[in-house]
This record gives sequence, C-alpha cells and structure tokens, in this order.
Amino acid sequence: MTADDELAADIDAVCRLSGTFTLRSGQVSHEYFDKYLFETDPALLARVASAMVELVPEETELLGGLEMGGIPIATVLSSQTSLPALFVRKKAKEYGTCKLAEGPDVAGRLVALVEDVITTGGAVRDATNALRAAGATVEVVVCAIDRSPAGENPLADVGLEVRPVLTKAELDAARESAGG
Repeated sequence: MTADDELAADIDAVCRLSGTFTLRSGQVSHEYFDKYLFETDPALLARVASAMVELVPEETELLGGLEMGGIPIATVLSSQTSLPALFVRKKAKEYGTCKLAEGPDVAGRLVALVEDVITTGGAVRDATNALRAAGATVEVVVCAIDRSPAGENPLADVGLEVRPVLTKAELDAARESAGG
C-alpha cells in the first residue's frame, strides 16, 4: 500500500457518510464526504496539506483558501510551503475593509486556489471570477477531494486546472480494498 493509498483509505474511513445529502450544487447524493472530519484532525489535515505541496505551481505567490473548508488547508499548506495565505470569502464583507479576500493584495499576483471538495466547482468558479476581477492571475485550484465525474474538468469553462490530492475513484478503490 502506497502513502497515497493509505491517505485515501484513512480519508475514506473518516469522512465518507451514507444517507441522503443535498450538495451545494443542488444535486442529491447518497454519500457525502464530510471534509470537516479530516480538517479538524491535526494529523490528517497535515497529511492532506503535505500531499498538496507538490501540486502547487512553482510560480505561485499566494495560496487562496476558499471560505470555509479551504481556509484550514491553505493555512497548513502555507506553513509547509512558506507561501502567504489568502482567505477568500463567499462575498465581500459589508463593513470594515469590505474585502472579498483577506490577506495580501492580489493585484498582479499568481494565486493558486485551495479547496476541500470539488463536485461542480461553483464556489471555486465564483472565487476565480472575483479574484480575476481584482487583478489576480488564477490558473490552478488544488483540492483535497475531486468528486466530479472521472475525466471531466468542471472548471474548464473558466480555464482553471484542477489538481486533486484524491479523486472519488481513488476513494472508492480504497473502500473496496478495505472491504467496505
């Protein structure tokens, strides 16, 4: 069993829930990957972030963690790469600095987005468009789990490359290997 296989097995065992769940996209699923169950486990979160290090483009200047699940991953990833983190809100706050992205200025900088789970990419698409409008260059999103259909890039329409640590197929394979 490789380190990737072990991570897939551990994430699957901790995070896969069965039942009826409505996803952000409005889709109904019989299973759900509760990413907060690995994001609140320091050892598992560190392993996911470590696996992401090699997925971050070399030229990246800022790691943009999406509210809310991408923020803890981006924080740990920032610590492991020494790249500054940026916390990207779903919408700009309406008081104080009224910022959409908390942290360094994004204008003219290459931002790699960091997300927990991607299915249709709605939140990532919104953040990409908003950051680009603020002058950032956004070309890649790294995510812990890509549960979009195999071989499909749900963010191709905005020219974004998806670089996952794990795919749904890998999690399914881990479940099968475990006899689940």
